[in-house]
Amino acid sequence: MSYSRPNATAATLTKNRTEGSVSPFSGMCVTCVDGCIGMCEIGKSAYRGHETIYPQPFGLITTASEKDYPVDYSHFSIMGTAIGAKGVEATSDEAIFPNVNLETRVGKGEGIKLKLPLVIPGIGSTNVAKNNWEGLAIGSALAGTILTIGENVCGMDENTVIENGKVVDTRDMKRRVNLFKEWQKDGYGAVVVQANIEDTRLGVHEYAIEELGVETVELKWGQGAKDIGGEVKIDSLEKAQMLKRRGYIVIPDPDASTVIEAFQKGSFKEFERHSRVGMVEKDEFVKRVEDLRSKGAKYVFLKTGAYRPADLARAVKYASEAGIDLLTVDGAGGGTGMSPWRMMNEWGVPSVELHSLLHDMCRKMDIKGNYVPDIALAGGFTFEDQVFKGLSLGSPYVKLIGMARAPLAAAMVGKTIGNRVDSQCVPVYVERFGSRIEEIFVTASELKEELGKDFQQVPPGALGLYTYYHRLEQGLKQLMGGSRKFALDRIGREDIASLTREAEEVSGITYVKDMDKEDVDRILNG
Repeated sequence: MSYSRPNATAATLTKNRTEGSVSPFSGMCVTCVDGCIGMCEIGKSAYRGHETIYPQPFGLITTASEKDYPVDYSHFSIMGTAIGAKGVEATSDEAIFPNVNLETRVGKGEGIKLKLPLVIPGIGSTNVAKNNWEGLAIGSALAGTILTIGENVCGMDENTVIENGKVVDTRDMKRRVNLFKEWQKDGYGAVVVQANIEDTRLGVHEYAIEELGVETVELKWGQGAKDIGGEVKIDSLEKAQMLKRRGYIVIPDPDASTVIEAFQKGSFKEFERHSRVGMVEKDEFVKRVEDLRSKGAKYVFLKTGAYRPADLARAVKYASEAGIDLLTVDGAGGGTGMSPWRMMNEWGVPSVELHSLLHDMCRKMDIKGNYVPDIALAGGFTFEDQVFKGLSLGSPYVKLIGMARAPLAAAMVGKTIGNRVDSQCVPVYVERFGSRIEEIFVTASELKEELGKDFQQVPPGALGLYTYYHRLEQGLKQLMGGSRKFALDRIGREDIASLTREAEEVSGITYVKDMDKEDVDRILNG
């Protein structure tokens, strides 16, 4: 079985000449012909070099690994039952799926209350995030979930005012925070501001807490898509030079005369802006968490990526000692706005393996009596069955499932449909449901009744995200109802089964034929 697809992919706008006959280990055409114009990734690298490292076109897409990992969440099956109910009275009139309660709280103390166990775990300075923020912020707020403003937003904003090396005013960060807060309902959900090294140097967390009234902040060690700092493309020489002055790594050097000349001639059209990698140290980390709390942060989160197991152990241990409210662990391959393509496919611990290690580590800490923070899992989740499986595999520590690409896709589709409605050019595929917003979006009438005249201000992108979340809500309730678990805290590891011995070995989840052995013997012999 081949797990990787080297040398040709839609992500880098490349393909093999002999698509039906490709060497499985190198990805090259079986016959590489002198005279080929170079459609494959090797060929494109011959004339565009480092540009081919990244998924394209930047700013219009999100990407995720196309590697076929040995074990994924499809290798588990959800177990239903014909008896009982947990969380409601075990009667046929009460144990119906609409009675499933999906509300939860995360964090210490009273916690952040949520209508759904979902978080968007960090969408930052890429254009695709900025251009769809209305939909993400308003949709998340209406749904009562958590939305995280990712790294580098202040640093990338040309309108950010920096004095003595610290942020004192912004346009983009202020807009992102306020959009969520203006539409937040009854205290559900939260907007979170994330910070990497550059953000910390610029004082982004202090600005968000003191000037924007943000209560929840997140420290970022990394993500599942890459093991280097964040990067974006810049198509403006002036902006590239500004970012260099602000302390970012910008390549090629936008101040070099030869580079300026080449850019102006059109030899290349985009600069790369990179962030630095962190150097994790326990005492410094604990001190930073204490510092943020002393400055007014009510909740402090940590997000880490698909690093080696020892680094996962550090995240769990340090989060425990610092009293973190939520630890998000992002498995390899899940998705990003821009990561080196080969890195995304070939780096890191995949989601099931990483999440299984995480559960084992949390259990060891728990048995020793150490504090275990609430946990969120991320890494390619898209639908309600995967949400259920993630909550089950990580039970009882996992409280939330993080998704970014899927919610962003829903917001983008909603926005696109809205644009088509405005231009009176609704595609036939959509037009069968109607030609107006109220007809096309199935949740529109419900929201219109709830919001009244404010409904007219809800952008179609937010309707797209809200409606997608509504689907996840009903789908998850149905799965939980079938398993007779009517509240999130009733989901356990016994609610899923491994479909292969390899999945069982990786996760510790019982193989399907070995489930309920004692009950089976008792029933048959009773």
